[in-house]
Amino acid sequence: MKIMSNENHQPNGSPKIKILLVEDDPFLLSMYNTKFELEKFKVVTAEDGEKGLKLALKELPDVILLDIMLPRMDGFEVLKALKADKKTSRIPVILLTNLSQKEKVKEGLSLGANDYLIKAHFMPSEVVEKIRKLINK
Repeated sequence: MKIMSNENHQPNGSPKIKILLVEDDPFLLSMYNTKFELEKFKVVTAEDGEKGLKLALKELPDVILLDIMLPRMDGFEVLKALKADKKTSRIPVILLTNLSQKEKVKEGLSLGANDYLIKAHFMPSEVVEKIRKLINK
């Protein structure tokens, strides 16, 4: 008897963590996508805020990594929309950005983000650890 594998599950049978990565920088998008796939995460990506919001509603990921400076709809607008919708309001959101001003950090957290990571300060492996901690709370 042949057992069919399910791409949404890891070899041990536990479900894969699904991440929505909303990032407009093609290099960073590719780098994080590769790292997350190596960590056995299921990755969905969007290059702008509008597409990110649509994918969040469609895919209902386990966690969203959201850049703030995005075309079409900035990350704060996306975050507000996510938190206002019953389907996505409980999905943890990590803002991943280069904006490090205290008022931006405060604004992101007050809008419902679970964490705020400055891209230049974190290696992809550290971002993976943050995601695992957030998911396993």
